[in-house]
Amino acid sequence: MDWGEKSTAELMSRYVSTDAGVGVPNEGWRICLAHEFKEKRKPFQAKDVSLSNVLEHIGLGVRYLKWWYRKTQIEKKAPFIDMFGALPLRQIYGAPLGGIGGGTITRGWRGEFCRWQLNPGMYHYTTVIANQFTVCLRRGGQTVYQQVLSVERPPTLQGWNWGYCGEYAFYHALYPRAWTVYHLPGQNVTLTCRQVSPILPHDYQDSSLPVAVFAWDVENHNDHDLDVAIMLTMVNGSGHKDDKRGGHWNEPFRLEKDGEAVSGVLLHHCTPVNPYTLCLAAREQPDREVSHQTAFSPKGTCDGLWSDLITDGRLDSPTGSSPPTQKGEEVAAALAVSCFVAAQGRGGLEMSLAWDMPTVTFGSGERRHDRRYTRFFGTKGDAAPSLAHHALKHYRRWERSIEEWQRPILQDSALPSWYKSALFNELYYVADGGTVWTELPEDSDVSGGVRSEDGGLPAQPPVIKEYGRFAYLEGQEYRMYNTYDVHFYASFALIMLWPKLALSLQYDIAGSVIQQDLTERLHLMSGQCSPVKAKNVVPHDIGDPDDEPWQRVNAYLIHDTANWKDLNLKFVLQVYRDFHFTRDNTYLRDMWPICKAVMESEMRFDLDGDGLIENSGYADQTYDAWTVTGPSAYCGGLWLASACVMSKMARLLDDGPSQLLYKDILERGSAAFDKLLWNGQYYNYDSSGRSLSNSVMSDQCAGQWFLRASGLGDGEFQAFPKDKVLRALKSVFDLNVMSFAGGQMGAVNGMRPEGVPDRSSVQSDEVWIGVVYGLAATMIHEGMLQEGLRTAEGCYRTVWERLGMAFQTPEAYCEKGIYRSLAYMRPLSIWAMQWALDQTGSKPPQEDG
Repeated sequence: MDWGEKSTAELMSRYVSTDAGVGVPNEGWRICLAHEFKEKRKPFQAKDVSLSNVLEHIGLGVRYLKWWYRKTQIEKKAPFIDMFGALPLRQIYGAPLGGIGGGTITRGWRGEFCRWQLNPGMYHYTTVIANQFTVCLRRGGQTVYQQVLSVERPPTLQGWNWGYCGEYAFYHALYPRAWTVYHLPGQNVTLTCRQVSPILPHDYQDSSLPVAVFAWDVENHNDHDLDVAIMLTMVNGSGHKDDKRGGHWNEPFRLEKDGEAVSGVLLHHCTPVNPYTLCLAAREQPDREVSHQTAFSPKGTCDGLWSDLITDGRLDSPTGSSPPTQKGEEVAAALAVSCFVAAQGRGGLEMSLAWDMPTVTFGSGERRHDRRYTRFFGTKGDAAPSLAHHALKHYRRWERSIEEWQRPILQDSALPSWYKSALFNELYYVADGGTVWTELPEDSDVSGGVRSEDGGLPAQPPVIKEYGRFAYLEGQEYRMYNTYDVHFYASFALIMLWPKLALSLQYDIAGSVIQQDLTERLHLMSGQCSPVKAKNVVPHDIGDPDDEPWQRVNAYLIHDTANWKDLNLKFVLQVYRDFHFTRDNTYLRDMWPICKAVMESEMRFDLDGDGLIENSGYADQTYDAWTVTGPSAYCGGLWLASACVMSKMARLLDDGPSQLLYKDILERGSAAFDKLLWNGQYYNYDSSGRSLSNSVMSDQCAGQWFLRASGLGDGEFQAFPKDKVLRALKSVFDLNVMSFAGGQMGAVNGMRPEGVPDRSSVQSDEVWIGVVYGLAATMIHEGMLQEGLRTAEGCYRTVWERLGMAFQTPEAYCEKGIYRSLAYMRPLSIWAMQWALDQTGSKPPQEDG
């Protein structure tokens, strides 16, 4: 058994049952509910900075500390990056519930409801213990078994039967679906709970819905019949202090539409800002009984609710609403569905959970935004019953769409199993990345104030008007929307699966490029004051959800935007990559003047006129803590790739002068790049001649990656010699991958040529999962298929199987001890690997066994 097979087997080693459940796929991430992860890592914090780096950045440290104190102690707000309050690692998360942009609720792999993102971008990491599924088995009119399907033994709710044995159950995730299989000890009954969310590629309606469905399959292996009930209990709230502010209330409902009736309970959460309604619902059918308890207190023993169910397998179903809660009081509700299951037979039950927060106000409170799903379900806040009805009626169609989308990859026996799990499960971040998807207000102008006829954009580009505005966070801990240098990597998931959202985001960024904000602001890294936003420069991000996204360009405080070279280049590269995929000529024409403007802005960094831009200090935004001097492999490579795609776009748009200009830059720049950085084995980190300038950077071929992904990189549109690219990637594989952690943890960012990690900065000796997936894609494009798969496999095994970071893949980890920034955008770049496989037709040999 190799190292990968061993780590996979370990997750299920404590499972004692032989039950496989109903309809559980072979591929995905599977774990026994009794599993305990052996390694417990700590988050990177200020105290983890080495003494040499502390001395080098002492000014930054002092400025950050002052800013942090003002933000937390005076303004009483959470900093968008908190170096003193990083999230601890909780090895508990499973697939999130809900579609894109309407908020998410995460269930842990042991079944707990434990991560809440209802207000966009703002998270509550609270396990609400009363939110549970309970099973009741009845035989001959008598209850023979009633159990909370949870391994927990909490100090509250002692009237319930807790402590289900986790060795008899396993969880299986293949996002956007997940399965939990429970064998009921001593009962000869197996339950399979299937969790379905509407994450549907190329679907811009149902994919926006804040709903999920729980479909239960019941296998009765006995020689006698059973009546089986499943009860879902839910607190009105998310475990936040708002739950106890008072004024919340519940009510039963029934909705009949299109020949289908659903009934359940509505939980109205009545906060002054962003109120919402939770909805527990089930479909009424002749052979199913739906019952409810409108309100109960989730404190004390709560034995009344337990006795209600155990008496006859149903709840009392009172009519009328509950009174509003008093301050300090919490209220919960319950829904039960029961069915008859014949001896040696199978039965099924289904429930939905929906939530309706139709309009949202961000932290500044300046304006309200209508969420995307309100186009179909209205903004009045009364849509929860209709959402639940729609989900229960259509979830099987959703599943057929999901299966059709995933089938070609899952059934491809040539692709390794770990890759299939990683590809789909990493997609959780599209929904759970603080994601907001809103309608474009009638009075909005995204052009930045410059009209199309003047080299700008339409005030309301059709793609945004039709498909809305989309934003997701850099990370759940790095609270900035659409961080552009990171989106560069993650964007493959959007352009492949929801291309209209990818183009919408690009129009928003393009409009902000033209804008300028000359307000002077202190930048923490340099200590210098400079304008918030320079003209013709791509912003780092579009704002903080605790402020006002889209209204506040660039929430970041670390650097002066005027000196962020890689952001402009990444904009140009994405414009052409997106056109290459969509063939949207209108998009290309609209973006062309913006691309020319940002490239002209970059040209000022060609200080010696050799066609290659130079770096100065902290000029690479992506690697902002890794000092660069002179032309570098990373920024220099992106510059050459950008010149290459500019030449291609100019030809497509019949802009002869521009084509000649960028062809000349490309020819001169490529020669300079080769002369200054190529050392015979790889491209040096930079050209300064410093003692560490010849470090091996894992991301040194990022420019070539995007050229290949865009169908370029050969012949007239070649920036880097193929033989040198292959040699550089071979060096990266030999040193950054195989000489690091036994070749089992992916590629370290920086490696010395003698085979030890570059520890010159807090980033150089980290592994960045998203960068590694991009590197693997580059290798696949260049024919290094096995090397690419081995490189990426190390990251998946480390994150998902060894460190317990499922559904919270971090930005980075080191070889030992620490990780940084849980639940991060960049690992969506694994879809770049699929892009490369699709383009090259590469197929690895079939796995052994």
